[in-house]
Amino acid sequence: LPAALGLAEMGAHWIHGPSPGNPVFRLATRYGLLGPEAAREENQRAEAGGHPPLPSVTYGSSGRALSPGAVSKAHDLFDSLLASARAFWGAKEPPAPSVGQYLRAEISRRVPASAGGEEEDARRLQLAILATCLKLECCVSGTHSMDLVALESFGEYVSLPGLDCTFPGGYSSLPDHMLSALPEGTVLLNKAVRTIQWRGSFREEGDEARDFPVRVECEDGDAFLADHVIVTVPLGFLKERHQDFFQPPLPERKVEAIRRLGFGTNNKIFLEFEEPFWEPHQQLLEVVWEDESPLEEPSADLEANWFKKLIGFVVLQPPEQHGHVLCGFIAGKESEHMETLSEAEVLSTMTRVLRTLTGNPRLPAPRSVLRSRWHSAPYTRGSYSYVAVGSSGDDIDVLAQPLPEDPEDPRPLQLLFAGEATHRTFYSTTHGALLSGWREAERLSSLLTAPSPA
Repeated sequence: LPAALGLAEMGAHWIHGPSPGNPVFRLATRYGLLGPEAAREENQRAEAGGHPPLPSVTYGSSGRALSPGAVSKAHDLFDSLLASARAFWGAKEPPAPSVGQYLRAEISRRVPASAGGEEEDARRLQLAILATCLKLECCVSGTHSMDLVALESFGEYVSLPGLDCTFPGGYSSLPDHMLSALPEGTVLLNKAVRTIQWRGSFREEGDEARDFPVRVECEDGDAFLADHVIVTVPLGFLKERHQDFFQPPLPERKVEAIRRLGFGTNNKIFLEFEEPFWEPHQQLLEVVWEDESPLEEPSADLEANWFKKLIGFVVLQPPEQHGHVLCGFIAGKESEHMETLSEAEVLSTMTRVLRTLTGNPRLPAPRSVLRSRWHSAPYTRGSYSYVAVGSSGDDIDVLAQPLPEDPEDPRPLQLLFAGEATHRTFYSTTHGALLSGWREAERLSSLLTAPSPA
């Protein structure tokens, strides 16, 4: 066997909904980048609802595996409530402003108080599993709390059919293939931009004949003049920097859209082990803190309890390629707190958590840890977008609108906007990002190939 490649995806993990409607899947298939499983017809038809249905075991904080029956009962309830939350799209008066408030109200209605005894224990356990489901949904939405996600727009997001799959050679094999078609030297990496000046009249030194409306200045002092710029920076960067990044500043409508839309953090914690403590067929180790309930306020003490936001660990497959590696997912403020800790602290906390969950106080510590830090990264400031309370899909369209706003402007399409946060139905995904880039390329191409007015 070849030595483990030790491949770890710090960013995008899956192709969500690998089926013909997904451009990432189509390209990956055309380039031959997927394993034989992923391309199977039945995999493409499966309706996973945006969640990879992996063979799993659920550990409780009392140090035992929980009953699969109790787990699937709670999951089924949660899935049906989530589906009903999507049905308010376009409703004149949704029953609550946020997905979180709606789900909590439904849970308290559907999981009634009991007289005590065994029945009460089963109810407490069901609520604890539902609390984990909510945290998983925070990871999917890239938010701190589902109370921040607008209920009215929740159903506008589209999940494509297909069983989520990964790239055996890493996600970067896709952009690598796309880049290989371009002439050498057309892509400059590690060239951070300081400001984009637009609505100007800039000239190259020594060329008085032609002026350009846009000037892109880099942090190293280099500048590029252009007629058009496609801006694909993450919404988190725009939230923090739009004021000084664009000169003149963006129009108020766009600034408002940037402010209203949500952008949060979802991080990964990889743990590498000498030997697996899980069974070979297990692909997901889910985590339930048995004293938690979605109907009670979680502890605000990040320092003491940040790790309780962890939803569990995906087992990286196959072990011949990855070694024995678990990938944990954690979202929100707890995830941002995790970024401030040392690797040693993350490692010892994860060891303690796994010893608690497995009930084995002598479980060997992982031999190494690796984590993403998407919130600290200055050019991302988080992971991906969601439609926040007070916002709607209209804000996504406003964010996507090119500038200047006046369609009659003699220098049209100076600034174009792409990226996952500009796709109304596929925000938060790589396929949304790809489609948004194609959309803006198409917009420019139509302009450049249009017959000029006589």
